[in-house]
Amino acid sequence: MGKIFTVDVAKCNGCYNCQLACRDEHVGNDWAPYARPQPENGQFWLRLTDHPQGTIPKVRIHYVAQLCNHCRDASCIGACPQQAIYRRDDGLVIIDPETCNGCGDCVSACPYDAVFFNDELKIAQKCTGCAHLLDNGFKLPRCVDACPTDALGFGEEDDLRDFTVGAEVRQPETGCAPRVYYRNIPGKFVAATVYDPVEREVVIGAKVRLTNGGKTRHSVTDAYGDFWFEDLPAGKYDLVIEAKGFEFKNITDIDATENSVNLGDVALQLTVNN
Repeated sequence: MGKIFTVDVAKCNGCYNCQLACRDEHVGNDWAPYARPQPENGQFWLRLTDHPQGTIPKVRIHYVAQLCNHCRDASCIGACPQQAIYRRDDGLVIIDPETCNGCGDCVSACPYDAVFFNDELKIAQKCTGCAHLLDNGFKLPRCVDACPTDALGFGEEDDLRDFTVGAEVRQPETGCAPRVYYRNIPGKFVAATVYDPVEREVVIGAKVRLTNGGKTRHSVTDAYGDFWFEDLPAGKYDLVIEAKGFEFKNITDIDATENSVNLGDVALQLTVNN
């Protein structure tokens, strides 16, 4: 079935070794017929992108390695009028630097922005999966070999079935059938600190309910008065906070569609005894 890449986002610590190793392998190095030298500026055949969520002090950040997906139905192959782009038997998609005439059609055809144009050489370029290394006895591309946390993986799809079952691909709606699989991309979060404004103390052990689409999640404030609802689907939520001696606190229409939400310091009001 061919080679694939795997990315475990939970293991990535944002060291950027993969991005640096990729550039070290290709900038200034001519690996024809696999690829001509990558220019010093303007191209990242593997780019590590950071994704901060929330606001200070409740912030989470994760990193996602993005590279050519070596798609099963690669749009770049069909877009090339020179037939300069081909898929190897191992599944890696290669742009032949000798055949490419620099028309740039593949650059605009790629929905992942993974194909670049070399203005000096007048050719299109992208990740080759380090095919020049694989064909000379190496088992791994440089990016995978350089990863200190094993967040990146590479190998035969059949051998990596335990990872790919239930994994995600980027932009599956393109129909390109990407061959880079991701696991543990975190969802959104809703968090806050609950406190008593009269005593000026945090409220420990408050019960918190978060509701969306008929599904309710439960949490309890910790020793710092904090609660976190993590790995949430993007959407809008309603929140209820209940603590002994305090009025119920309702917060509605919390918008976690685009970004995670830090509600900040949430004050509770003492129950009024009639």
